[in-house]
Amino acid sequence: MLSLLATTALWLQPAATDPVDWVAQGEATLAMNKAKAPIDGPAMNVILFIADGMDVTTVTAARILAGQNEGKMGEEHVLAFETLPYVALSKTYNTNMQTPDSAGTATAMVTGHKTKAGVVNVDQSVPRGDCAASKGHELKSIAHVAAKTGRAVGVVSTARITHATPATVYAYAADRNWENDTSLPKGADCPDIASQLIDAAQTLPLTVVLGGGRSNFLTEENEDPEYTDKKGQRRDGRDLTTEWAEISAAHQFIWNEAQFDALDATDGGRVLGLFDRSHMQYDVDRPKDGAGEPSIAEMTGFAIERLSQEQDGYFLMVEGGRVDHAHHAGNAHRALYDAVAFDQAVQVALEKTDASNTLIIVTADHGHTMALQGYPQRGNPILGTVVGPNRDGSPGTRQLPAADGKPYTTLSYANGPGSPFSQPAKDGTVERPFVTTEEAQSIDYRQQALIPAPSESHGGQDVAIYAGGPKAYLLGGVVEQNYIYYVMRDALTATGE
Repeated sequence: MLSLLATTALWLQPAATDPVDWVAQGEATLAMNKAKAPIDGPAMNVILFIADGMDVTTVTAARILAGQNEGKMGEEHVLAFETLPYVALSKTYNTNMQTPDSAGTATAMVTGHKTKAGVVNVDQSVPRGDCAASKGHELKSIAHVAAKTGRAVGVVSTARITHATPATVYAYAADRNWENDTSLPKGADCPDIASQLIDAAQTLPLTVVLGGGRSNFLTEENEDPEYTDKKGQRRDGRDLTTEWAEISAAHQFIWNEAQFDALDATDGGRVLGLFDRSHMQYDVDRPKDGAGEPSIAEMTGFAIERLSQEQDGYFLMVEGGRVDHAHHAGNAHRALYDAVAFDQAVQVALEKTDASNTLIIVTADHGHTMALQGYPQRGNPILGTVVGPNRDGSPGTRQLPAADGKPYTTLSYANGPGSPFSQPAKDGTVERPFVTTEEAQSIDYRQQALIPAPSESHGGQDVAIYAGGPKAYLLGGVVEQNYIYYVMRDALTATGE
């Protein structure tokens, strides 16, 4: 059910044309915060939502976009996860990197240990790529804590299920790229990440696993069921989708939307769903997928319904993995729409769980370099060019030019493929392209960037943590990212062993 705090926060949203009584709004928010009552008991369930690359700037822009899509001005909108009562800031650095990567940051959140960039669930003493050095330095994840207390485990991602963040639920690796056996160093005596999922299913109560990455589970002889001109990547002869199905009569493998829609969450089944060869589609591109893909909200809803059949509770990780990928492409349009889709998944979780027994944490692993800047007027399309108000403060119609006399967009990147320096003229001169409002709002537009790079980079800024439910009050202030693990462990009343 939706919590009282959530419904109160939603009530505070004014319509686009309504005058706002700022005094009444302020008093209502004050009363709401005074009424906050920390829940100190144990949690039956813990859901960790991670939107890859969703820094505070991305949250702000996604909030405005979601509001504008509902016919509002946008800035006054409230995202579902913003209704959660407790907020903190998370320091995201890796032990060897000021600006982190997803493997090290996800490891911190699920194991309680900060570690190097590029490694999955091994401690900071392990050099990246050193299989032998990782022996004896593996770190157990919160999934093992959940299992030890009798809870079921689920993982949902729009990325490959073997990608860095979802892999931390069930695997370890001295290199995040060891997703299948062909990626391992020659002679390495370490298991690849995909095979570890099958191994983990023998010892962990892995009940729901939904995402992308089929090619890491199929052999070079296996024809992909969706892209029949392509095959899997494994050379060890193991069809891991078949191995999953053979674990027990309850284990089922699915790969398309029709099969997903036919699932019965109450039948006690254990489901592995891999909906694409690699990452799942961006949310705006899902309608064009030939076999169909469930949305992240639909996958989350099913996962909660299925896991809720377990009487002792569950741990569930949900990753919105493609926010990050769109940012890397310098494509704010897809990044923001995936962030909005992620928020819809949180909304589903709020509706399907009880705040009195379910700890929900929403956060990001790291940030990006996107900036929300210039002087756009209230309600200006967040994906458009900057139009400012008139001098008297009334709504304007004139695009504000940069110093070169050309329009610019509200959103831009510090680096990335949209930099005009990527393709200077033959005489070596560089000129910033003229961008129209229509061009800026197209799905494929790459925002202009300063520093040329084939892929926009991560940012090293803190990210926000939003939380509600049992023990959520323990998340406040500025914390190290690995602290999230200890709050989840405490909520599960585990010993941390």
